[in-house]
Amino acid sequence: MPSGDSSNEEDKFRVRKLEISDKSKGFIELLQQLSVCDSVSDKQFEERFQELSSYCNDHLVCVVEDLQSGKIIATGSMFIEKKFLRNCGKVGHIEDVVVDASARGMQLGKQVIGFLTDHARAMGCYKVILDCSVDNKGFYEKCGFKQKEIQMTMYFV
Repeated sequence: MPSGDSSNEEDKFRVRKLEISDKSKGFIELLQQLSVCDSVSDKQFEERFQELSSYCNDHLVCVVEDLQSGKIIATGSMFIEKKFLRNCGKVGHIEDVVVDASARGMQLGKQVIGFLTDHARAMGCYKVILDCSVDNKGFYEKCGFKQKEIQMTMYFV
């Protein structure tokens, strides 16, 4: 195994797909750092996990596991929209990217984005899009994204 900083980083963190056991590794608590995420029972988690798994490569949840603590410290997801436009093209949509507050600044967000964009490319997507706060614009620009147009939303309470 080669030595050097990258090898040390690989020994500390593993970037991979979400596994059913990740609920017990702090996955839900991590999402709570991003947005409203009430407690999720084991049964609810398993049902949603199985549903997302049934979509195969069209829905992917990426996690970063801290191999020392066994905790999930970063995550992001992507779903693939199949269109009629662009010769029945595909678009990757990135959502729910969060890095644990204690692990920010360690390039883990970039690893999550890289994992998801590589997946979109491998699945034949012609573009990847995401929505983000103004505060996070600089981070996504460093990941190769460019601002385009405006996001609109309508919530159903």
